[in-house]
Amino acid sequence: MNNQGILVANEFAASRVKVLHANIERCGVRNAALSNYDARVFGGWLPEQFDAILLDAPCSGEGTVRKDPDAMKNWSLDSTAEIAATQKDLIESAFHALKVGGTLVYSTCALSPEENQNVAAHLLDSFGDAVQAESLITLFEGADKATTPEGFLHVFPQTYDSEGFFIAKFTKHASVTSPDVKKKLGKFPFSQLTKKEVSDIVTHLEQAFSLSIPENSELWKRDNDIWLFPKALEPMLGEFRFSRMGIKIAEQHKKGYKWQHQVATALATAEADAVPLSIEDAREWFMGRDVRPEGLSGKGEVLVSYNGFIIGLGKWVGNRVKNGLPRELVRDKNLF
Repeated sequence: MNNQGILVANEFAASRVKVLHANIERCGVRNAALSNYDARVFGGWLPEQFDAILLDAPCSGEGTVRKDPDAMKNWSLDSTAEIAATQKDLIESAFHALKVGGTLVYSTCALSPEENQNVAAHLLDSFGDAVQAESLITLFEGADKATTPEGFLHVFPQTYDSEGFFIAKFTKHASVTSPDVKKKLGKFPFSQLTKKEVSDIVTHLEQAFSLSIPENSELWKRDNDIWLFPKALEPMLGEFRFSRMGIKIAEQHKKGYKWQHQVATALATAEADAVPLSIEDAREWFMGRDVRPEGLSGKGEVLVSYNGFIIGLGKWVGNRVKNGLPRELVRDKNLF
């Protein structure tokens, strides 16, 4: 997506949301919003909002038995039937949340037709001419070996000497009536910045790093924290409660701004002015240590790079760059 539009990532397990958020920030993604719901709410809360939806559904997981012998430990026909009922609810919800003309991909790592073909058939039976299955026979070379008569990809471990999984792709051709739901979202804790505040941040960001705010983004404030939201998120703000949105770029203080690591990962490009690190210094950097680039010194905050990539944000203290890597990204052993 090249940081365009809005990427909504829903994680049902609350314990995994923090990890998901850390991965998104680490990869420099600035157009994401994270939620922590049973995904059955999407069809009623955000009807016809998305151009594309990937529903990687909870499943029995017997397709992973080659790498995890315990995958079948709790398997039963009853549990399969229960999971399949949930999957049918989820695929209906996803279809309601999909725009007309949009694409829905349904996937599992299960092998049984109850969790795969039957769920796909449920979608087709429920919405008739409004939905069409797309053949995946040309998805990759040799896909015909695992393509079902309906055009779904149903991979058994012996087919490609791999794990087992299932993929189905659908297109929405017509609008359908969405479920009627009641919402109680509470007070939204962010406020948009004034033009003067935006101008001040833009000026400071330019002076500090020669960086600018992307045109497809907006600045919001929560207490003294400055956040960058994708503009495409705004229509959803009054309709849905997200657990995490956009990226935090700064903390505002009386004397200016304390810039965050995400400025380096999400706003800086390879062409940005940065202090290049040697491989030895880069190793030290990722272990959370300060570095002393040979023959260099300066003052103020600075971007650091390795091998042409911006890897972080530091601060000159004489001939030493003080490490600004967030603790959760520090690695106690060498990365390379």
